[in-house]
Amino acid sequence: MKYIYYFGNKEAEGSAKMKDLLGGKGANLAEMSKIGIPVPPGFTITTEMCELYNQKGKDEVISILKKDLKSNIKRVEEIMGKQFGSAENPLLFSVRSGARKSMPGMMDTVLNLGLNDEIVEGLGAKMNNPRFAWDSYRRLIQMYGDVVLGLKPADKESVNPFEEIIEKMKEQLGIKSDVDFTTDDLKFMVRLFKKLITDQGYSFPQDPWEQMWEAILAVFRSWMNERAVIYRRIEGIPDAWGTAVNVQTMVYGNLNERSGTGVAFTRNSATGENFFNGEFLINAQGEDVVAGIRTPGQITKKEAVEWGRRNNIPEEIRQKKNPSLEELLPDIYKELYSIQETLENHYKDMQDLEFTIEEGKLWLLQTRTGKRTGEAMVKIAMDLYRSKAINEREVFERIDVEKIEELLHPVFEGQALAKNEPITKGLPAAPGAAVGQIVFFADEVSKYEKAILVRLETSPEDIEGMNLAQGFLTVRGGMTSHAAVVARGMGKCCVAGAGSIVVDYKKRSFTVGGKTYVEGEWLSLDGSTGSVYEGSLPTIDADIREDFKELLELADRVSNIKVYANADSPTDAHTALKFGAKGIGLCRTEHMFFEADKIKPMREMILASDTEGRERALAKLLPLQREDFKGIFRAMNGLPVTIRLLDPPLHEFLPHTKEKQEELALNLQIKAGQVREMVEHLKEANPMLGHRGCRLGNTYPEITRMQTRAIIEAAISVKEAGISILPEIMVPLVGEVEEFRLQKQIILETIEDIFREKKTTVDYKVGTMIEIPRAALTAHKIASEADFFSFGTNDLTQMTFGYSRDDANTFLPIYLEKNILKNDPFQVLDRDGVGELLSTAYTRGKEAKPALEVGICGEHGGEPSSIKFVADIGFDYVSCSPYRIPIARIATAKAKK
Repeated sequence: MKYIYYFGNKEAEGSAKMKDLLGGKGANLAEMSKIGIPVPPGFTITTEMCELYNQKGKDEVISILKKDLKSNIKRVEEIMGKQFGSAENPLLFSVRSGARKSMPGMMDTVLNLGLNDEIVEGLGAKMNNPRFAWDSYRRLIQMYGDVVLGLKPADKESVNPFEEIIEKMKEQLGIKSDVDFTTDDLKFMVRLFKKLITDQGYSFPQDPWEQMWEAILAVFRSWMNERAVIYRRIEGIPDAWGTAVNVQTMVYGNLNERSGTGVAFTRNSATGENFFNGEFLINAQGEDVVAGIRTPGQITKKEAVEWGRRNNIPEEIRQKKNPSLEELLPDIYKELYSIQETLENHYKDMQDLEFTIEEGKLWLLQTRTGKRTGEAMVKIAMDLYRSKAINEREVFERIDVEKIEELLHPVFEGQALAKNEPITKGLPAAPGAAVGQIVFFADEVSKYEKAILVRLETSPEDIEGMNLAQGFLTVRGGMTSHAAVVARGMGKCCVAGAGSIVVDYKKRSFTVGGKTYVEGEWLSLDGSTGSVYEGSLPTIDADIREDFKELLELADRVSNIKVYANADSPTDAHTALKFGAKGIGLCRTEHMFFEADKIKPMREMILASDTEGRERALAKLLPLQREDFKGIFRAMNGLPVTIRLLDPPLHEFLPHTKEKQEELALNLQIKAGQVREMVEHLKEANPMLGHRGCRLGNTYPEITRMQTRAIIEAAISVKEAGISILPEIMVPLVGEVEEFRLQKQIILETIEDIFREKKTTVDYKVGTMIEIPRAALTAHKIASEADFFSFGTNDLTQMTFGYSRDDANTFLPIYLEKNILKNDPFQVLDRDGVGELLSTAYTRGKEAKPALEVGICGEHGGEPSSIKFVADIGFDYVSCSPYRIPIARIATAKAKK
């Protein structure tokens, strides 16, 4: 088994295709070496050894690697004409991490490895530059103490102990920059660094081989450091991958004024502009550019001029104090420019380069696919596509679907975020930025021009106030709580599950971090991060640019699965069309009933004591709901619309406070006791599994008849106005085919009555939402009666796991932390359980009825990996909230096999 792969001198044992084994850095170093880029020779220890280290410890790793490590170092020695451990002709190494997916700054590095008290003198003599040698030595001791020995700050208020020594010396010597330290200063600093290590009970090893082994093992350990673990959790990188270790010949950017180090991008990582850019420092090494110890220069003259202009620096002073690399070392710049062109053409993507200049010679230390904003991601992909550098398939391989969110929602100004600390954090339930005054009750949102609704949790009764609010902040609930789902559907910002907040409704205030915030005070929510800020932070609107529009059009041409919208109003429908929906996959009729003109007859219907009373109330609702459907049908202008019949339990439509119940009794001219009695009567131990969905329609068929009539009469009306529409009536919560059969009979009888009355017809479909495990398992029976299946994965997930989606936030974070679950199943579709039900239901349903239309309309319909899963099964469409449609359109294109 091979565990070490050599690269350098235009040779390499690895390649760019071996990222799983060599990590991104090692694979790219091998690739660069093969294509003739000047890369300091070295070798990569594979990710498999990291896994072995985590399982069996250092002794096992050393015993396996010992022979190969020595032979590879000898190979490098022969190429470089230097010797590791020699005082007369020393060869030094860097030891760096390298995961298969870039994790910049998350793991550890040790530079100048191989120096000791004797070798530092030899290096100074060999290079005729003692100051450079002692500068390199103090850097090694500092990195070794930090990375290998773990000498960190005493607490979060303290600085790194080595940096503290450096800053005190600067103050005492009256200097501002590291480059101002003399050789004697650096020798004294080395003594102080060694004493710091000794005082902590450690010692700095003088044996270069001990340094080498301990540095390699430290890089393996850094895979599990806190920041790396957190980063992987955020980025969805598996812990099992491990990191490779890259051992590479040191080249010295801190040698003299014709040496330096820098970072460059082949394109602008913020805007995507095709413009070579970056920063560099002369007489510097390693992390100096990104560490901020000195103001770096710009790579190109154009950028340097712009930098001077932004900072009000006259041109003659800029050229003297901060010239560009292009001006300072023009030959090096030309070579670097040529290399960046070669690398971008080779990789066919924007590259992030690290380079070192040693005594006028350019070396490339790394290239990787550059991190970029959502805007830049789209522009770069489309520019490369238009130039024929990449094809359609490769365009979508370059797109990180979740970053598309950046292009769709308002965001806070970067400077404002930098100046403010969040007062608390919750779940980033719906992205974007929202600013408003605190209000605690939905029916009082209208008091403010801009409001943030703060609730323990929201309910369907809050819908009108939620529609007026800028955003929602809840103490309870998760990513698919009511607040989260409604927010995403409305395109509003939501931070959910902010458990550190203590809400006092009576005092109209909440407390967090020892401070109390009262109604009317300003609050800012960042739904993309879950952060909550005090006061009103400035926002900027998202700008959908031409590149993004072209990308979406390309996605539609590539995709073989349609994207529909979850939309409950004409406004939602128009928004869905604006974002490119090909129909409505879920119209939830219950949301309409919470509007001011409908809630009264709805409550009158619920409180009726007999069928006749219910029908009188429903007769008042019929024209109102019919007008809603007309508006949606007109907006969709011939595209299919799937309408779900009434789903939630009836108690959700009734007020639960004494004051509101008395107000309702007065409006309906009945006794308050009757309202309280009905509220108590409708209470259920577990309403989500109670009297709802098709159970309501089969118990009270007059509700199904009214809704069917409203749908079909609206369709006939818009047809007469010249708009062809295909209404699809969806029966919710079916678990037994007889439930569906009875509802279908009521629907068909009502439709036939309407056709006779109107003396005309319209095309229609009758199908069901599969959201109960039993329905999935008996799909072949239900398919014999249904025209379509639409999977409601919110409830299907809830019922399959036995988790309440509104209460699961109390334990799901712990389950994720302990790896009991890899993902929140309400955010990412569970493949093994819920996914198996989807696959089974699809197969059985299609076998019973090959023409059966199958889609998904739960929250997973807008989640990229879930879309990929159902696309692979063969689903016909996905349906999601209007503001997720662009994401879903791109995800369906990425999912195409």
